[in-house]
Amino acid sequence: MKHIDERRLEEDVTYRVGYVSEFMGFGSDDIAAIHGAAGRLAPLVPVLVDAVYDKLFSYDATKRHFVPRQSGYEGAVPTSIESLEQDHEMIQFRKQHLGRYLVALVTREYDAKMLTYLDMVGKMHTPKAGSPDLNVPLVQMNALLGFVADALTNVIFGLGLDRPTEIGTVRAFGKLLWIQNDLITRHYQEARGRVAAAA
Repeated sequence: MKHIDERRLEEDVTYRVGYVSEFMGFGSDDIAAIHGAAGRLAPLVPVLVDAVYDKLFSYDATKRHFVPRQSGYEGAVPTSIESLEQDHEMIQFRKQHLGRYLVALVTREYDAKMLTYLDMVGKMHTPKAGSPDLNVPLVQMNALLGFVADALTNVIFGLGLDRPTEIGTVRAFGKLLWIQNDLITRHYQEARGRVAAAA
C-alpha cells in the first residue's frame, strides 16, 4: 500500500496532480493521444469556443458573469446582461482566452508550468485571482466543464480516427478533464474551509 501525504495534496499542485493522475491511470500514453489529436482538433477550436459561448449566453446564471470587467481587459464594459452580445469586445477577449486554453490542452507539455496554468484556470473564476468582481459559483463551473467534455467527445467521434485511437483519445481527454475539474474544485473547497473556520 502506497503512502500519500494528504497535507501535501493540499499544498503542492504537482504532487496533487501526480497522485490524481496515478490513481486514474493518466500517463504518457494519454498525453501522447492528446498531442496526437492536436492537428485535427486545433482547427476546430473556434467552433468549440462558439458552442461554449452559445451555451453560456443561453442562461442568465452564466451570462451574468460576463458583465463585470474581466481581468486583463482594458476596454469598455457591458452596461447590462440584457444588452450584452457576443460581438462585444470583452466577449471577444474572453473567447480568445478560451481558444488559447483549448489549444494549450492539446499542444503543451504536461510539466509543472502547465499544471500551474491548469490550476490558475480554477482560481481565476474566484475572487482569489483575476478580477475581484468575478466569483463564478461551483455549480456553473461544473456545468461548463461537463458541457466542454461532451462537446470534445462529440468532436473526437467526428474525426474519423481508427477505433483504437478514437477510444484512447476519448479516454485521455476524459481523464484530463477530471484533473482539470479537481484543480477547479479545490479553490472552492478552500473558500468553504475559511468560512467554516470563521463561523
